[in-house]
Amino acid sequence: MQPDVTEARRIEAAPAIAKGPDLTVIAPTFNERENVEPLIAKLAAALDGVHWEVIFVDDDSHDGTAARVREVARRDSRVRCVQRLGRRGLTSACAEAVLASSASYVAIIDADLQHDETLLPRMLELLRREPETDVVIGSRYTEKSLSEGFTRVRQAMSYIATRLAQTILRAKLSDPVSGFFMAKREVFEGSIRSLSGIGNKILVDVFASSPRPLKFKELAYQFKARLHGESKLDTLTVWEYLVLLADKSLGRIVPVRFLLFSLVGFSGVLVHLGVLRAALVATPLSFATSQALATLVAAVSNFFLNNWLTYRDKRLTGWQVIPGLITFLLACSVGAVVNVAFAETVFELTELWWLAGIAGAAVSAVLNYATTSIFTWRKR
Repeated sequence: MQPDVTEARRIEAAPAIAKGPDLTVIAPTFNERENVEPLIAKLAAALDGVHWEVIFVDDDSHDGTAARVREVARRDSRVRCVQRLGRRGLTSACAEAVLASSASYVAIIDADLQHDETLLPRMLELLRREPETDVVIGSRYTEKSLSEGFTRVRQAMSYIATRLAQTILRAKLSDPVSGFFMAKREVFEGSIRSLSGIGNKILVDVFASSPRPLKFKELAYQFKARLHGESKLDTLTVWEYLVLLADKSLGRIVPVRFLLFSLVGFSGVLVHLGVLRAALVATPLSFATSQALATLVAAVSNFFLNNWLTYRDKRLTGWQVIPGLITFLLACSVGAVVNVAFAETVFELTELWWLAGIAGAAVSAVLNYATTSIFTWRKR
């Protein structure tokens, strides 16, 4: 039987299949358009001779960051873009990029050019040469001083954050809040299902979520000043970090979101009492009308605080706020009815007014948390 000459020629003419990259560099972005091409150029120079790729994970930037990445990716197959809609956060962004990668080694680097990309080959060499090493961390601390990219305020904040991180970690890291490190793929695979996904401190999250203590090495480098764009460090970043620590400490007992939701609910009680008092003193409104006004203001306050703090990574913006507020108010009105009915039942059984009040509030808090999580801040 004669061989198929046409098929043989087609196979010979087919291009060789290139193997996948050995190293994936993940660069989370939000409004970093001007830094995209400089970072790629720096990675290309530093990783000469390494089979690498870079995945930019963009949280729907307003400045066209994703479009710039795709523009470069059309010319360079080493560049990839993952654009996320309706969610925020560096940790969750990195987790999605790890799942989209197949490389044996994964590095995390900021897109703001403040990290020293020339350390990447040394990190890779250490991981390849030392089987017992799981993670190589770029530390912003030198033996005598902090790097030049630190202001005095940021230096103090970094010091406090480091000390707080030691309360939940099983490793003595000099810079646990570093955003620049490289790890073997199995490190991420071992911890990724337990990551809190809250905030920007992924190194803390990875170490705290790992099923086993991780062995690490640290390489000191000079933290550089930002050239383009604005720093993402603000008071809410600090808040997210504290929430992350709380989640890794208490999350196995009580969901940290529920604790935050309850804390916001308590603040709503204070808002309610303040508005009620003001309405009774400063207006001719009746008690019933004042009570209704105070209830509405407290509920609206709770919605915006939860949107800003409890669900910061899934917060509603623009026109999404209106249906979000409506579903929140509807859910809380149902919770209020359940609160009264359950409290009345408990009071009839025990005749303890304080127990009935606490029981009703607890049931409505759980119900409100569950329903608003599903209908107001559902994953989109």
